[in-house]
Amino acid sequence: MGRITPAVKNILIINVIFWIGALSIAKGVLFNNLFAYHFVSNDLFKPWQVITHMFMHANYVPTENGQTIYFQHILFNMFGLWMFGTPVERFLGVKKFVFFYISAGLGALLIHAGYDYFQFQDSLSQLVNAGYERDVIFDVLNQGKYMPVWENTLSPNDFKQLVGNFNGTLVGASGALMGILVAFGVLFPNQELMLIFLPIPIKAKYFIPGIILLDLFSMLTGYSVFSPSNTAYLAHLGGALFGFIMIWYWKKNSFNDKRWY
Repeated sequence: MGRITPAVKNILIINVIFWIGALSIAKGVLFNNLFAYHFVSNDLFKPWQVITHMFMHANYVPTENGQTIYFQHILFNMFGLWMFGTPVERFLGVKKFVFFYISAGLGALLIHAGYDYFQFQDSLSQLVNAGYERDVIFDVLNQGKYMPVWENTLSPNDFKQLVGNFNGTLVGASGALMGILVAFGVLFPNQELMLIFLPIPIKAKYFIPGIILLDLFSMLTGYSVFSPSNTAYLAHLGGALFGFIMIWYWKKNSFNDKRWY
């Protein structure tokens, strides 16, 4: 790894600034409304959120006595960015690394938001077909509310998808980081890595696919292995997929021609 590289350093600084800003101003409400990704049909959605969400991180968690500061999210993401992003940036160069990082983050958002939108539309169609007016449904949801009578039409899961997807937000660098992890595994497959609680050297070409499989397991079963239960596992997998496609394409063409920019 060695000394931190320019792009990694600047991305890390931006993330920390966003995190401190969210902690310092209105307990994160203002920053969350402006910069977290909101559902595209929500009145709080703004176009710039497709970029800014990947520099935001969870900062407060509810407790019995109110709220407490939550720093693990940004800590682990930024540690991973430094550890894996530094050698990847040295290999790709600053411009290509930034392009790769942002593209993996956008890919993660595309997969996650696309799936949420599909689920929402399915639940919405059921309500409309049952005689509820579309505009009324959106007006109620944009107030952060819902009509209990909707539960007479929707299954518990469909109801959760309608309300939860509309009012949910997406934050974090995890999608982009998963792309970086995959790039590291492709570029340095024989580099040995270790988990903190399992100090056994494992080559990157086995270690990183294992991490991806754990995310897939958690997404399919709902059982969280290492991360909080509200982790956007589909965004992780989307970032990994887009990261793999890009780094495989570049490596196949020896990083000389057919570049994506």
